[in-house]
Parts: sequence; C-alpha cells; structure tokens
Amino acid sequence: MCTYGMVFYKVHYVCVPCRRSHKQPWVRGEHRCPRCRQPMLYAGHDFAAPRRGDERRWRAVATVLTAGLRYEGFEPCGCGRQPKYRPRTSAQVRARLRAGARRGLTDAEALALRDL
Repeated sequence: MCTYGMVFYKVHYVCVPCRRSHKQPWVRGEHRCPRCRQPMLYAGHDFAAPRRGDERRWRAVATVLTAGLRYEGFEPCGCGRQPKYRPRTSAQVRARLRAGARRGLTDAEALALRDL
C-alpha cells in the first residue's frame, strides 16, 4: 500500500536566504517565501530545518537542494522505507564532494553517498 498515495501530506518548502521552512500542500504552482517573496525550493516530505543561526547546516541544505536532491525517507510513492542519507554539515558536504570527484561521480551522486 502506498503511504503517500493514500493520505494527503503537506511537503516542506525552503527559502535558503531567509532560512525559513514551511509545510504547504504540494501543487504544481510556485510557492513564494512570505518574507522575501522569492520562490521557495521543494525540500521533500521528511525535511527537518536547522536552527536559523546554524550557518554550517544551512549551507549543507542549500548545497543538497541545489544539487537536485530532496529529503525523502520514502520512495516518491511511499512504498519503500529505506532512509536516504543527506549530509548535515558543510564539512560533510566538502568530504563527499571530494570523494565524488575522485570517483568521477556527479555532485548529486556524491552527496547521496552514505559511507566514504
């Protein structure tokens, strides 16, 4: 049974410059930040926002989202329950990008690596 297919869930949208996260219904239209009116990034169902003052974690969030990755603990339909790894700090981001460059991986593939 599909978890996300049977129940209506709100998803997280993030404004990285304002360091704000909002849960809103998923629609194809553009969501704008209530503070700066810039388009918000879709972060997925299972995003946990860091504190506003934590620059290292917000830099990691910005890098992950601009690489095209999302914070999803389930498969898009909700059937798979394998948690997806995402780096939490900028040091983890740098380490994964360096390891990915050595292996010839794209940024998205490198950031999704669980173990180096």
